[in-house]
Amino acid sequence: MSSQNRSALITVIVGLVIGALVALAGSQGGATVGGVPVFALAVAAAFLVQVIVFIPSAIARTERFFDATGSATFILVTLGVVLLSPSPDARSVALAVMVIAWAARLGSFLFVRIHRSGSDDRFDEIKVHPLSFLRVWIMQGLWVSITAAAAWIAIASAPADRAAFDVFAGIGIALWVIGMAIEVIADLQKTAFKADPANRGRFIQSGLWSRSRHPNYFGEILAWVGVAVVAAPVFDGWQWIGLLSPIFVVLLLTRVSGVPLLEKKADKRWGGEADYEAYKTATPVLVPRLTRPKLAVR
Repeated sequence: MSSQNRSALITVIVGLVIGALVALAGSQGGATVGGVPVFALAVAAAFLVQVIVFIPSAIARTERFFDATGSATFILVTLGVVLLSPSPDARSVALAVMVIAWAARLGSFLFVRIHRSGSDDRFDEIKVHPLSFLRVWIMQGLWVSITAAAAWIAIASAPADRAAFDVFAGIGIALWVIGMAIEVIADLQKTAFKADPANRGRFIQSGLWSRSRHPNYFGEILAWVGVAVVAAPVFDGWQWIGLLSPIFVVLLLTRVSGVPLLEKKADKRWGGEADYEAYKTATPVLVPRLTRPKLAVR
């Protein structure tokens, strides 16, 4: 076995093990179906969906359905958790709506983007190697499971452990709404900027992008913090592993696949240009500044 395949196989196994541990911890005291915890079923389903779609994608060597599958998994599994949980309360319904709305918005955005571009260059090398390609699908299953963990654990909680719709629910929903608004507006502004032929080869530094270099990621983080705040009052014991959700989102976007990759790409393309360096100096990486820096818009 080549070193590449060995590395991919190890990652797949580690991803599945982490998923199993999260499922085990988050299932403590939760609702069950036929003796099997609903949350554990949700995590298993999240991985199973990835494997099912991976098979034809690997045969066709295409990544066109990767992002759509991730978003669809959030939606389908969340609906499943609601249907399998006994007598969902207002908190459960609110959490389901928050997760599904976020996933539907992101899924449609990514689906349109990849069909416009025709491909995703992140997959150019790995999609021709089945094990390496499987690795990213398994990691997507883990991403979905951990990101949605707070919501799924709360929705699948036993009726006796549920709490009244309280101030935490109100604060969490408010954070989610603000985060979603920031994420959607930022994405729309960047899409409109790229669609203008006059901006070809230029970087965006207008709108929300004048206050943060990655306002869409800030909005996404805020939205998932809101979900965790709504869900937390019903956590008990090992169910507190649900707080991994916002922590995971923060680490993923700021240390792994979000900000670092885009910053590196931007530095490679515009690094050394005076206006780009001025923009980087004046504009925070993530948390938006309240005042807009005075920069010449390219």
